[in-house]
Amino acid sequence: MLKRKAEAADRLFHALADANRRAVIERLTRGPATVSELAAHLGVTVAATVQHLQVLQDSELVRSEKNGRVRTCRIDPAGLRSAEAWLQRQRTAWEHSLDRLGAVLDDRTKESGS
Repeated sequence: MLKRKAEAADRLFHALADANRRAVIERLTRGPATVSELAAHLGVTVAATVQHLQVLQDSELVRSEKNGRVRTCRIDPAGLRSAEAWLQRQRTAWEHSLDRLGAVLDDRTKESGS
């Protein structure tokens, strides 16, 4: 189970590591878009856009549906919630560590001041 979660986080952050894929996410937060619209927004070919979308779909950040010859993409909220949850866990762990460090430093300051 832990390995599966780690692999999912790896895919998610790999997908977000690319500026073009982040631009796709930002664009899709304003609403669904076709692959052609996304390609025009990025200034890259449709083929390159499809490759970026595949990575985003594999990481569950984006989903798409085909209607005839048109593929429309939209944000997958579950993927974004997964990223948010991971970041929140990291933030909580760091805040806890910094609180403990602060307590140790306060104790040392009190000891040296006495």
